[in-house]
Amino acid sequence: MNFPSRVALCLAFFCGVCTAQTSPANDELGKFIADKGLLNRISEAGNQMQNQASELVVGAMAFLGVPYRRGGNSADSGFDCSGFVKAIYEQSIGLVLPRSAAQQAAATQTIDKSELRPGDLVFFNTMRRAFSHVGIYVGNGKFIHSPKPGAEVRVEDMGLAYWTRRYDGARRVQPGSTPTP
Repeated sequence: MNFPSRVALCLAFFCGVCTAQTSPANDELGKFIADKGLLNRISEAGNQMQNQASELVVGAMAFLGVPYRRGGNSADSGFDCSGFVKAIYEQSIGLVLPRSAAQQAAATQTIDKSELRPGDLVFFNTMRRAFSHVGIYVGNGKFIHSPKPGAEVRVEDMGLAYWTRRYDGARRVQPGSTPTP
């Protein structure tokens, strides 16, 4: 079970324990949790993760219009898809991701499409091979990416037929678990 799932499970459990008044054991546990400030710590961890995702998405939006460049990894020279994702993660939250889309997929945790949150990575098969394209999920079924030669960093709808047919999966970057290349 990943960290956000553990946080949600713990929060649900602890909230239930703190509000339940069915037995003295529950009251003692609830008092212990309240005395130690555990609910506040769980809430703070969740808020920190949400703030990082917001920073990451806002940071990515700042690069709208930057031209595509094969092998590019900066706003000055342009970005390819994985160079864009790598640069955004480094600049926004200080995490170093591998360089290629396939390596980024391998270094991150698989999640279901229904679990997507802003800041997660979305992968597509655009070159007849798995994980040949990557973007950053921004919410509401949309992602930001550096699409192809002659184009610029832009936001697209994952529901468009082109992207739906090529969808390869979603991944979540786990802070502290991403290997430095």
